[in-house]
Amino acid sequence: MMRPTLGLLTDFGLTDTYVGQMKAAILRVAPHVHLVDLTHEVAPQDVRGGAFLLWSAVESFAEGSLHLAVVDPGVGSARRGVAVRSRRGDMLVGPDNGLLVPALSLLGGMDVAVELTEPAGWGPRRSRTFHGRDVFAPVVGHLAMGVPLEKLGRALTRLETPFSFPAPRREDDTLVGEVLHVDTYGNLVTNVPGESLPTRFQVRLGTTVIPDAPHVHYQTVASGAPLSLVGSTGLLEVSVRDGSAARELGVGRGASVYITPG
Repeated sequence: MMRPTLGLLTDFGLTDTYVGQMKAAILRVAPHVHLVDLTHEVAPQDVRGGAFLLWSAVESFAEGSLHLAVVDPGVGSARRGVAVRSRRGDMLVGPDNGLLVPALSLLGGMDVAVELTEPAGWGPRRSRTFHGRDVFAPVVGHLAMGVPLEKLGRALTRLETPFSFPAPRREDDTLVGEVLHVDTYGNLVTNVPGESLPTRFQVRLGTTVIPDAPHVHYQTVASGAPLSLVGSTGLLEVSVRDGSAARELGVGRGASVYITPG
């Protein structure tokens, strides 16, 4: 039997034992599962940031993989916990707060979904503040062991919380995008897909104008200079060679990016 692969994404951080407790709860049910830590450093309660990071990672996994994502400011409230099978065959487990939606869409959309209403699929502990350990982890463990998703709760026709990233828009000959994410290096990842870009263009971000884009790699400009290229997500990014674009340009998530041909 092949070991199922399970990706993990949370805002738990690594200072406390929350990640370890959640992993232990998974392994208690599915000791053979292969755990892959995507990140546990999503900013606290940042559902949108977590949704972007999950979206950016799921296509790296083989079809039929599992994902547990927990960025859950509504834990213990009326918000639903869900398990969803994508049309590609992947399983996603987490809160129904929009966190799973972009990744699910990338994987072909929803095939089957359930609200996690079956206590037999939960763990022995029932904390109101740690569903990552007590509900989601045991559920995804059961899925890894081959328990049918339909046995874990009440069938849903749709997720309660829709979510999508803002799309770039046209203003005459200018394509206007938005910074969606600032990565570890200070690169500004926008919502502009590489395939929508002109052959040659310039980028304006705040008071900074970057000509001669797209750049092929970081060393096409001098150290400390800004550049713009299509990054590993397939989206346009603004960077500073040997530096942080976020810090040097003084902008962050939500900033507008203007792309004009030439």
